[in-house]
Order: sequence, then structure tokens, then C-alpha cells
Amino acid sequence: MSVKPQKAANRKTKTQSFYDRIAEVHNLALKVNGYRASVAKYLRSLDLSIGPDSVVLDGGSGTGIVTLGFQDAGFRPKQTIAFDLSIKSLKIARDQFRKEKKADSRRISAVQGNILELPFGDNTFDLILTCGVLEYVSLDDGLREISRVVKPGGRLVFIPVKPSLVGSVLEFLYKFKIHPVEDVRKISQRYFNIVGNHKFPATQPMGWSKSIFLLEKKSAD
Repeated sequence: MSVKPQKAANRKTKTQSFYDRIAEVHNLALKVNGYRASVAKYLRSLDLSIGPDSVVLDGGSGTGIVTLGFQDAGFRPKQTIAFDLSIKSLKIARDQFRKEKKADSRRISAVQGNILELPFGDNTFDLILTCGVLEYVSLDDGLREISRVVKPGGRLVFIPVKPSLVGSVLEFLYKFKIHPVEDVRKISQRYFNIVGNHKFPATQPMGWSKSIFLLEKKSAD
């Protein structure tokens, strides 16, 4: 049985309108940047225990670059949900999923909504991927909501924007707020155990602005 999202209020925000306007340009920029290959290489190195019955969420999926990187890494879960606030970004994502020969598009769904109001039940997902979305919200609120829908012992691959020159430029262009690394570590540990902290090499453009935290949801006491 596939995961069916619950109904949620559709309130258009400034962030949604912004990404609806820039979706195509943003998608091109991510392709040039090499995000997909960088994410695929990293995910391929992990033992994520993703099998044919697993359910995965790409939270803040944008145009689907991280979802495609996940597919490139060879993972074929039962269902992957690309979840984003921008309707235009999700339209581009759907088109890319259908065109990609390497992607199992039959098992990928695109759902629109707010990362702080995930329309899924508690303990739904075996793995959540999130890149470039929690910079738009309270980090504590975002991680709390994500932890609600991931299963105990499930993993979160969290790809935050790191403080850097390139990060500051992106912060200005994309109108978000970078969370200090110490805050990322401290707040993550309220809901997750930090399993790893990966730093992309400088030869990969993604490393100029992003790092990766591999987190595991704490089991209920």
C-alpha cells in the first residue's frame, strides 16, 4: 500500500511564489552545479538499509535533483515522495522523473505542501532527505516536524547551507537564513543522533555552500 498524503490547507506564501517564478532557472543552476552527482556519490557510500518495502521522503525537493541523485545511487524503495511548496518546481520534477531512464518514475510521487505541516502520519518514513528548505523556517520547528514522520531508528540526510562566502551569496539571492553550524548540531540532537557529518571536497561545487549531516531518529523512551 502506498502512502497517501492527508489534506492540508493550501496557503500560498512569498517563498512559494518566489520559487514558482524561478523554478526553471533554479533547476538549470543545480544541474550546472553538479548537486545530483555529488549527492549520488555520497548516498552510494552509505549503508541506509533501504529495501523494496521502504518509504522515502525528499522534503523540500524542489525540481527533484536530490530525488534523482538518490535514484542514481541505486536505491529502489517501494515509494519515494518528492514534497515541495512550489507547484512549478514540482511540475518540472514530474517531467524529469518521467524522462529519466535511470529513475523508477512509477514509484515516485510529487506532493505539494509546507515542510512545517507535513500531511503524513507519524512514523511513516524509513528515510528522509532534505536540502535547502530548513533555512526558510525555524530549525527546531522543522526538525521536530520531520522527526514526527520518520520511523524510530530511521535516517535523515540533512544537507544544510553552511556559512561561507558562497553561502552568503545564496542567502541573499534566495532570501533565506543560514543556521549556524553549532545550532544545527545542538538542535538536531534534540530529535536525532548524529551518525555522521560529511564535508564535500572543494573540487565539488556543492562543497562551496553545503555540508551533510546523517542523523538517526532517537527511539522512544
